[in-house]
Amino acid sequence: MIYLDNAATTLVKPPQVIDAVVRAMTSMGNAARGAHTGALEASRTIYGARVKLAELFCCPRPDHVVFAANATEALNMALSGLLNPGDHVISTDWEHNSVLRPLYRLEAERGIALSFVPADRLGRLDDSMFETLMRPSTKAVVCAHASNLTGNVLDLRRVGETARRHGALFLVDAAQTAGSLPVDMEAMDIDVLCFTGHKGLMGPQGTGGLCIRPGVELRPWKVGGSGVHSYDRNQPQSYPTRLEAGTLNGHGIAGLSAALDFILETGVEAIEQRERQLMERFYSGVAAIDGVSVYGEFSQKRRAAIVALNLRDWDSAAVSDELSQTYSIATRPGAHCAPRMHRALGTEDQGAVRFSFSWFNTEEEIDAAVRAVQTLAEE
Repeated sequence: MIYLDNAATTLVKPPQVIDAVVRAMTSMGNAARGAHTGALEASRTIYGARVKLAELFCCPRPDHVVFAANATEALNMALSGLLNPGDHVISTDWEHNSVLRPLYRLEAERGIALSFVPADRLGRLDDSMFETLMRPSTKAVVCAHASNLTGNVLDLRRVGETARRHGALFLVDAAQTAGSLPVDMEAMDIDVLCFTGHKGLMGPQGTGGLCIRPGVELRPWKVGGSGVHSYDRNQPQSYPTRLEAGTLNGHGIAGLSAALDFILETGVEAIEQRERQLMERFYSGVAAIDGVSVYGEFSQKRRAAIVALNLRDWDSAAVSDELSQTYSIATRPGAHCAPRMHRALGTEDQGAVRFSFSWFNTEEEIDAAVRAVQTLAEE
């Protein structure tokens, strides 16, 4: 199989990720639940992963790296923990349902007011709109670093500076960029960064979390066992325990920690360059094919390694299925949990076929995918 669905999850992992999970399954106990060897091994492994994530994202304090099951859970924790009745939030048409649905729920339940920066037919956002939409009640700006549909990338430095100038918090969904594009919380004025472990970070599914700038206070989204302060009626208030009720996915975090070793040793810039070369090779091969429509802005200096396209008026699911059944090429069709973006692009009914690339893809796989699209277009 030629796997080109890396924006959903990376299938090929660094070998040390698998090795780390296997070792953890046979050696790790429950972190913060004892002083025996297994519990201490778990605690050390999890703390080591916090340190690596803090280094990767320039988070000032490793104890402000909080683990969750995925970016969706992290975003729910952040939004529910920060927003209050009467708050105003600015978001964008790029957002995944991991951002949209928590915001819509808080709109209904807490009276949160929402504004969205619109995307044009190329999927572009006008950065100046963040300034235009600001209100005295604006509590936060919440946005994706990159669209999971087009791969377009937002200038986080500019948006972060705008949020800071207006006294608003800046929350970033880095699910599509963590591990493959540089993210610097301090330089970009990011208050809360949400990430998932199973995409560009090349770790196991069931891992993710959020990095929180010191001074930002989140109410616990869930409460329960913590291994410490067991006689207190309330959840302990120190980070990360405040937001980590229950047993963590220690085995998965061990794999994520090994993946972080690979990323830090390889270098995010090298990974970005490699994935961009593969993306551009594919884009240049399909863009001129008769009947192919490609979505997004490809003149950007920096973008995620994603190409979304359609063949004439064919249903995207049928095209993706044909690619899988006939050519053994894995892609993602449909709406991609990005309803506002599809409406902006005019693809709400047809959806789109998304090709997304990883460090572990090869030029031969890219060329085979181009040939498959060419053959389908000719048919």
